[in-house]
Amino acid sequence: MLSNYFTEYENLEIHELMLKDRPRQEAYYNAIVKNKELFKDKVVLDVGAGTGILSAFCAQAGARLVYAVEASNLATRVALDLIEENGLTETVKVIHSQIEEFVLPATAEKVDIIVSEWMGFYLLHEGMLDSVLYARDHFLKPDGQLFPSECTIFVAPCAVPSLFDYWQNVDGVKMEQFAKKLRLQKSTRPEIIHLKPNDLLHEGIVFHWMNLLDVDSKDLDEIRFKEVVSTQFAGKHQGFCIWFDVRFPGEEAITLSTSPLAPESHWKQCVVVLPEENCEHLEENSPVAFTILMKRNPNDARKYNLEVELLDPNVEEHPVPCSCHMTKCILTEAHLKMMDTSKS
Repeated sequence: MLSNYFTEYENLEIHELMLKDRPRQEAYYNAIVKNKELFKDKVVLDVGAGTGILSAFCAQAGARLVYAVEASNLATRVALDLIEENGLTETVKVIHSQIEEFVLPATAEKVDIIVSEWMGFYLLHEGMLDSVLYARDHFLKPDGQLFPSECTIFVAPCAVPSLFDYWQNVDGVKMEQFAKKLRLQKSTRPEIIHLKPNDLLHEGIVFHWMNLLDVDSKDLDEIRFKEVVSTQFAGKHQGFCIWFDVRFPGEEAITLSTSPLAPESHWKQCVVVLPEENCEHLEENSPVAFTILMKRNPNDARKYNLEVELLDPNVEEHPVPCSCHMTKCILTEAHLKMMDTSKS
């Protein structure tokens, strides 16, 4: 019996949202169709094929054979129609199966390429990367490639005006008390919202990076990060914004970014909102010390718990060099500049 996770993806409105996401669509189209030399005469496995559009891209790029594996009933309801409608049935084989139950034909070789659009909110939500790694370990040739191949998670201190500033004046009415109750109600889980570029207090630092050819599923159980970051812009520190980029192989070097600085995507950004008492206005070059923990939910492997803890920047060790306004960092930076000058 299929889990609720798969049956939820039989809702066509979910696929409408993804198919109308131009950054998503353009990234996959460009990564596949504009790298035809990588796909020509290759055998491809599409993990979680959905409507089948990525499988169609692979066939259009010259793939010899594409296994479009989809666990939900979308395989027979939609993907088959798409492949037939585009005259690709000789190349693309739609298979209604979970990837963990998929078996290559007895005489078939392993695949040259695995493609998948597996990313969830803050990259790992929904846990579909586990299925892609299973496919990699069981079906990919030793010299095979993954599309995408690299992933980076970023984090930055930020303002959250939709939860704070908006409620200061709602058609001439102050609603601060309502806003406090709303934020308290929302405090148990992160917000998935669009932030504007000027909501960021920093352009973002790398929280985690993965090469999908060598990462292990166990590496995804817990990701911990600790840092002192110096704000690049003054503003209200009301939370931490988390987003991701994925990169595809090929000379085109296509990157799909979900940053507030990039065109809006359906992934939006994930924001961990700070408790009321920890929110403050920060000047440029203010140090923000914190730890962030992304840990798989023990009751649901497809979900993660996100925890952020603010630390004392006066106690924590700062990176070197650090551009914050604390005296020790100013002196260290000046000393490093003097050393560079003397060397030159």
